[in-house]
Amino acid sequence: MSAGARTSGTEADASAPVTASDTTSAPGSAPAFGSGPDSAPGSASVSGSAPGPAPVLVDAEAGVRTSAAGAAARRALLAHPALLLVGIVLASLNMRAALASVAPLVGEISAAFGLSATASSLVTSVPVLFLGAGAAVAPWLGRRFGAERVLFAALLLLGAGVLARVLPSVYALYGGGILVGTAIALLNVLMPGLIKRDFPDRAAAMTSVYTGAMIAGATVAAAAAVPLEKALGGGWEASLGSWSLLAAVAAVAWLPQVLIARGRTGHAVRAVPAGGARPVNVWRSALAWQVTLFMGLQSLWTYVLIAWMPTIFVDHGMDRSTAGVVFAFNNLVQVAGAFVVPLLAGRMRSQRPLIVLVTTLVAAGYAGLLVAPVEGAWLWSALLGVGQGGAVGLALTLIVLRSGDAVTAAGLSGMAQTVGYLLAAAGPLAAGALHQATGSWTPPICGVLGVCAAALAVGLLAARNRTV
Repeated sequence: MSAGARTSGTEADASAPVTASDTTSAPGSAPAFGSGPDSAPGSASVSGSAPGPAPVLVDAEAGVRTSAAGAAARRALLAHPALLLVGIVLASLNMRAALASVAPLVGEISAAFGLSATASSLVTSVPVLFLGAGAAVAPWLGRRFGAERVLFAALLLLGAGVLARVLPSVYALYGGGILVGTAIALLNVLMPGLIKRDFPDRAAAMTSVYTGAMIAGATVAAAAAVPLEKALGGGWEASLGSWSLLAAVAAVAWLPQVLIARGRTGHAVRAVPAGGARPVNVWRSALAWQVTLFMGLQSLWTYVLIAWMPTIFVDHGMDRSTAGVVFAFNNLVQVAGAFVVPLLAGRMRSQRPLIVLVTTLVAAGYAGLLVAPVEGAWLWSALLGVGQGGAVGLALTLIVLRSGDAVTAAGLSGMAQTVGYLLAAAGPLAAGALHQATGSWTPPICGVLGVCAAALAVGLLAARNRTV
């Protein structure tokens, strides 16, 4: 994501200081609140009217002034807020469904193609890898073609990727994963910016709608995967491919926004940083790397669960339908952490207590999977869910709070998403390889506990009250 802000007399594209991914998206997130009457010094603000520092807002169109045609198109679009709201909700439902719908079916997919555990892990690792690659190009695409067009194209690409995965070819299975990951990356990066741009006075509420829909999509997809398989004739292909219909419906609902905004131009006009200051090179900042590594490590533990949680339960004797429901419950309770933790983070001078909280919850959940995976399945899923949701919300909030200005927030957001998702892609693959080599889930889970320890260490550094 990039950054935008209001400068004197000029309206710049701006977006909510939140999400993407993975996550996040894996899983879901909530808005970050910063400086103002109720927040700690050094925080960022999402309100242009609150006293304190200038707002730091994350957007895919950083430092880009809108043209007169763009402003007119935006006013026309906002004349139909209900239509826009429906489009946002339907698009958001797709942002995790295509990933969550695979996990309960991994065993059958592997059997159909004769895949090893390592090769099976690529079914979920490949899309995550391309979440990082897609995040790297999304800001440029948003500036070049406009968010509306790119989001529409992403929904079409997502539907095509979902259908490609059910073709009778292992190459199509992985190729479809590439398309799915790229499409979700574009949605991750551009949707929050569009929400803040078009609902600047209701960004928090709209972001809650957006993240809630995103997590709801993952929850329904996880819970319905096995029942759909049975209802549609017993094949995993029909269950997996059915989610292309959701992408198609969302694309149709989004088409009016493309038509309304088709006259938007002027995205090539760059805003000058305040005071003529030179942009910060986030790639050379130790603090930026600490934020980025926390983003990547928390994404890694989440995508290991997305890839393998139902399989872990089934391998310990749970039936597949129940495993899918427990996995859906894990997605559902992420809402609590994703909503509450960022609210708390924006009102604290240092976010270190929250780093300890979310990493401890996740570590406790993973430890539970070691000692009593089936007996305590619901408890472990709850602990993991709250921790996962809180961690992704906190990671995205840290991007804003650790940025000294809007342009820096843009660079840090892009760095954290790109590197973070590339790091996270190694998680499912490594877990599958360890399981295949040892025949047990103990080594992979112990490995993730090590990731939790690393996330705690780097997170405590990233949570200090300072800026890049």
